[in-house]
Amino acid sequence: MPTYTYFCELCMKSFDLFATMNDYKDIQKCPSCKRTCPRDYDDMLTLSSSVVKSDSELSTIGDLANRNRDKLTIDQKADLDRKHTQYQDNKLKDELTKELPKGMSRMAKPKYKPKWR
Repeated sequence: MPTYTYFCELCMKSFDLFATMNDYKDIQKCPSCKRTCPRDYDDMLTLSSSVVKSDSELSTIGDLANRNRDKLTIDQKADLDRKHTQYQDNKLKDELTKELPKGMSRMAKPKYKPKWR
């Protein structure tokens, strides 16, 4: 059953309710003060974009990559993106300084944009 989190503004406490989807209501009574409280949707922000699998359930390297990606913070993702872009720029610089065989020309490469943004 899903867990729904509610926040009482009078008590300044949050509480969780287990309920089926049919029994779900946006407003519930606080167990402490019996005042009606709205649902706190902050619990939705913690959901990851993919299902978290245990080690025994990982069947591909992509599953492992997705699990590790979901553990990263936004700052860590931005840092990895910066490092990757810097690596790609240095690699491109090295390629551009190499001399090509006679009669060949270079093509412009598109700028790298990460897919997770």
